[in-house]
Order: sequence, then structure tokens, then C-alpha cells
Amino acid sequence: MIRVLVVDDDFAVARLHRRFLEQLGGFEVVGVLERGRAVAPFVQETATDLILLDVHLPDQDGLAVLSELRSKGLGVDVIMITADNERESVRLAVGHGVQDYLVKPFGIEDFNLRLSGYRDRREQLVRHVDAAALAQDEIDQLMAVASGRETDHTNVPWLEKTTVSSADTPQLPKGFTAPTLAMVSESLKDAATNSDPTLSAKELSETCGISRVSARRYLDFLVSRQLAELKPRYGATGRPEHRYRWRV
Repeated sequence: MIRVLVVDDDFAVARLHRRFLEQLGGFEVVGVLERGRAVAPFVQETATDLILLDVHLPDQDGLAVLSELRSKGLGVDVIMITADNERESVRLAVGHGVQDYLVKPFGIEDFNLRLSGYRDRREQLVRHVDAAALAQDEIDQLMAVASGRETDHTNVPWLEKTTVSSADTPQLPKGFTAPTLAMVSESLKDAATNSDPTLSAKELSETCGISRVSARRYLDFLVSRQLAELKPRYGATGRPEHRYRWRV
């Protein structure tokens, strides 16, 4: 069971995150805090594996909390869950080794994918702890798991169909996850049976519960792999709307 501390100054949001975790399974919420300065003392006194940390807190912002945790040598895992999408904030969070950075607002599907992905990576890491020595390929695999670069091809059906050998397996770009890619792919394939077989990034973001920017990135990746095609649609203004259609 992964012990989680939820830190958010909005009580309703913190309660929602707690409910999401309890429904997901494999997580136990050990505390909920509304203030940043209380986080480090809590972690020092209470066994905690993961913190869901907001940036905008009333007494000490989440990035300062994160810096304090690291300066005190507290290696607890952290996932930032915040409306702050500023480049500098993300850079600082990544520099302090956060496990993920999820921007509000988001859907329960995206929350579940991020947290279940974290849970699965953690389980894989734990399985290697008892090994006295590792071969180089095992070390490489462990590093990939720790950084989230490992791709679970069983969750991405089209990878199985398009892969000839392990050497041909496409690597996902940084920040991509196999479950999200599978969800985007399935949404496009489902749309292919409709009278209008195309989707826009906006429609896909609403369907999958991810941001429009993320939806566009995944769609463009599928186009680059020739698994989807871009279908511009011209309206009255003359500016085309970018729509996407599944090809395979």
C-alpha cells in the first residue's frame, strides 16, 4: 500500500483527490494538509511514500516546500497537482525530481492514468531491491522504469501490430505515457465509425480528460507514425480547423 499525503488549500479539491485515490486502489491517504510549512514536519513524523502537492498554498508555495524536503534529505516521492503551468515552475519541480506534474483542471481518467502509472513503476522498482547484483540490461531497464521511459506495449495495441522486432519498437517522446497514447488511439478508432470520422484536439481532450495541448501532442505523434492523418476543415473565416482521423 502506497502511503499518500494530500496537500491542497482547497478542502473540496483535497477531498476529491482522496476519493480518487481510494477508488483507484493500492493507495492509503495518511494525511491531508492545507499549509505548506506543515509538510516537512509531517513527513518526518509519519511514514509517507508520496505527496500530492499543490503549488499555490497560503503560507509557503509548493515549490518552496519541495525544496525544503530535498534540503532536509527527505526522499519522499512528489507529484505536483496544480494550476501553475509556468515554464519556470515546471523546470524547478523537475529539477527537484518530481515523479509527475499534472495541471489543473483535469479529468478523473488523466488522474487515474498518472497515479496508476506511478504505482506500477514503483512496484517494478521494489521488485529489484533484493537483487544483490544486476546485469547491464537489467540496470538499463530499471533506469527506464525509474524515469517513466519504459513503455508497456500490452497497453498500446497498435504497437503490437506495427512492431516487427524489439529493435523496431518506437520510443515514446519525453512526457508521453503508453496508457494515454492507448486512450487517444482508441478514441480515434471509435470515431472512425461515426458519420464524421474525425476529431479535433478540443474534442479529444474532452473525451479523454486531458488538456488540449496534450491531446494535440499525442495526435501529432500519431500522424508522425502514419497511424493517423490530419484533415484540415475550412470554415467561413478561411482558417482551417485541424481535425484527425485514424488510418490503421
